[in-house]
Amino acid sequence: MEFQDRHLICQDCGQDFTFTAGEQVFFFQRSFQHEPKRCKNCKAKRNQALGLKVRTRTETIAVCSQCGKSTTLPFKPTQGRPVFCRECFQQVQEKR
Repeated sequence: MEFQDRHLICQDCGQDFTFTAGEQVFFFQRSFQHEPKRCKNCKAKRNQALGLKVRTRTETIAVCSQCGKSTTLPFKPTQGRPVFCRECFQQVQEKR
């Protein structure tokens, strides 16, 4: 199954936001039935209003060491180690 970035509209602020292919894979792997209804800012505001702990995540933009495509990482990469986009990472994992 191939996923592509999709543009959705936030139900709170009405702004357009991107439901990335990586987020769609995450939702699919966990069998989530519904796509997100709020942008990240509105979701954080709602969680704060409900008293839920808001988890911050570091996102780093990097270039894939194998194909040269730009990708977003949920961590800060270690210097000297290769960085892979989702597709190349899956290929490397299959070879192991």
